[in-house]
Amino acid sequence: MRTSVNLPDELVDEFDRAWREEGIENRSRAVREAMREFVESHSRLEDTTGEVVALVGFDYRHHEVIRELHGAQHEYQDVILNTSHTHQGEWCLESLFCRGDAERVRQLTYRLRDFDAVRRVKVMLIRDGTA
Repeated sequence: MRTSVNLPDELVDEFDRAWREEGIENRSRAVREAMREFVESHSRLEDTTGEVVALVGFDYRHHEVIRELHGAQHEYQDVILNTSHTHQGEWCLESLFCRGDAERVRQLTYRLRDFDAVRRVKVMLIRDGTA
């Protein structure tokens, strides 16, 4: 299947550099691999049930979204144990240490991804209900 997407030039440049450095034969192959990794990560988060301990890390443009992010975090204070925040120029990096029902951690993760000023959200499940 052929498809097209709109991407910022700098992201394409970074992606092209990365797949070439890894020795992947072409961009299409690299995109397929990246999509598989995304699907696997999503599936793990979706398939996890029960009590979890997790680290949710994300970066964002502080001045564009800080009030809304704090509001969202307050909605999930039942699963957020503590937070860590650092400024990196115009970007901030935040870590949320969570414990609670997997569904609530999943909802929090997806809520953070709703913000345009949030660049990426990563989840590391430390313990889950399937282990």
